[in-house]
Amino acid sequence: MTDYNLIKEQMKALIESDNWYVPVMSNLSALLYESMDRLNWAGFYIVKEDTLVLGPFQGKVACIHIPSGKGVCGTAFKEDKTQLVVNVHDFPGHIACDSASNSEIVVPIHKDGKVVAVLDIDSPEIGRFTESDRDGLEMVVRELEKHISF
Repeated sequence: MTDYNLIKEQMKALIESDNWYVPVMSNLSALLYESMDRLNWAGFYIVKEDTLVLGPFQGKVACIHIPSGKGVCGTAFKEDKTQLVVNVHDFPGHIACDSASNSEIVVPIHKDGKVVAVLDIDSPEIGRFTESDRDGLEMVVRELEKHISF
């Protein structure tokens, strides 16, 4: 079981040296990738106009642009709501950046009341993510929002 409180504290310690989003997202993607089991991708997409653009990540090569409302990430961005997808193949309009991905969780990140990025985590295992993962990742993201600088 992933210790999200520990991840949150480790992230806060990393932010103390520099809170600019590039190093923070780079280190947090590595921290999540190393701390969570059965993942094949962990990273960020950053909002640019009405599109998500690839940000820091760990994993295989990824899609560079995702339009608002498209796929799991675009849906999380457009609806401003965490998406916990048990089987991505059942998600309407799923974008298969990595054909090995079978489940996904995406959490919107806010600054000044608007979505500025999303945290995207994929697994090759169907049903990998649980409500506990949703709660833990949302807690980490809420803490991230307090400190990150864009």
